[in-house]
Amino acid sequence: MPRANRRRRDDAPLDLGRVSGGIPSRQQYAGGDWFVRSVTGAGASRAYRCPGCQQEVGVGLPHVVVWPADGVGGVESRRHWHSGCWTNRHTRPPIGSYR
Repeated sequence: MPRANRRRRDDAPLDLGRVSGGIPSRQQYAGGDWFVRSVTGAGASRAYRCPGCQQEVGVGLPHVVVWPADGVGGVESRRHWHSGCWTNRHTRPPIGSYR
């Protein structure tokens, strides 16, 4: 007998944060804790400079957004990294940032 698909209740709220990139994870870097959130290609609406390689994170390119977990600073403290640069951050220190 086939499985019946369950539908989402109409009155259940949709979690837009989870749909658009998930809940930020907490990771360590440069002697401190950082919140890290993935950004999909569709969510990348402008270009940024990656602090890991100093190259451009282009429009429409999936990447990660990193900001201090200690709560110091505001929007200007966020940094947009290539996903690979963030993954390999301990093997190559960023040029001109954080260290």
